[in-house]
Amino acid sequence: MFDKLEAVEARYFEVESRLGDPDLADHPEEFRRLSREHGSLGEIVAEYRRYKKIKDELTENKELIFDSDDEISSMAKEEVKRLDPELASVTESLQFLLLPKDPNDEKNILLEVRAGAGGDEAGLFAAEVFRMYERFAAKQGWQLEMMSASPSGIGGFKEIIALVTGNNVFSRLKYEAGVHRVQRVPATETQGRVHTSTVTVAILPEAEDVEVTINPTELRIDVYRSGGAGGQGVNTTDSAVRITHIPTGLVVVCQDERSQLKNKAKAMKILKSRMLDQAQAASAKEHSDARKNMVGTGDRSERIRTYNFPQGRLTDHRIGLTVHQLPEVMEGKIDEVLSALQRHYQMEALREQGFAARG
Repeated sequence: MFDKLEAVEARYFEVESRLGDPDLADHPEEFRRLSREHGSLGEIVAEYRRYKKIKDELTENKELIFDSDDEISSMAKEEVKRLDPELASVTESLQFLLLPKDPNDEKNILLEVRAGAGGDEAGLFAAEVFRMYERFAAKQGWQLEMMSASPSGIGGFKEIIALVTGNNVFSRLKYEAGVHRVQRVPATETQGRVHTSTVTVAILPEAEDVEVTINPTELRIDVYRSGGAGGQGVNTTDSAVRITHIPTGLVVVCQDERSQLKNKAKAMKILKSRMLDQAQAASAKEHSDARKNMVGTGDRSERIRTYNFPQGRLTDHRIGLTVHQLPEVMEGKIDEVLSALQRHYQMEALREQGFAARG
């Protein structure tokens, strides 16, 4: 591990030196790339420096334990007690930081929430789950742009898609993909019975143009008149767009904008992200069994979480985590759940890398 840390520190100084080159101003793309690398390496270097400082203090205090002055010896023992767990903690932190990076971690995402089993209640819960993420995004200072929505009859959604942009969005939300189950008495239930419904959540890294190439001849683009509530908002032109990627059968529909061009641009963005996700899923199947065990299959038919409203309880089934603060969770306070998931998968990755991490 320490050979890697020395190499990281050397690379950090190299990048820092290159960023100081005035000629770099003529190469904005290279400057942005180096700035991102400098920030990423800087986090590791700062933690490594902290490690070395604690290590030096610990070594010094262990020597002072044998000092002839009883007071100094006693103080040194107390310092060793304090510094030992600090050193273990920063060592584990460095192990996490040295794990291979997911190339998608710094990307923006397409957040897709769809009603599953449960009829109207599933549509209502889809709207609530989307609002949960919307509130969480606002707390993070992220931006959320609606891309497409298919309302259901009583205030819910059959499907809702948004682009979420900000720092490390995919890294923070990538473990949210899967089936979310809700248990509660629906507003439409007259006899007070608890119903079980589901929604599916997809977290797709936003595709960049260089990552996905689409042959225009493989697309079928249909335009038609959008449906709406009528009145002044009704569309009088064929502004809705449906794009079908013929080789894969992927279909994207956008009708939220009054401009056909805007709907087409949004539909293409969604299509590219879905194609990137499909390609990465196919690639993941070729990885080792150890990696599959770490990240799961990614199959969105897997139930990952239950929201039990009568008991005010959220349970994440993958890690056995239960949180008894469901109202707060639905208001977007999901940091505890996201952090527990991230730590769980980091620990799995450490075991795969052969590190002996603390539990």
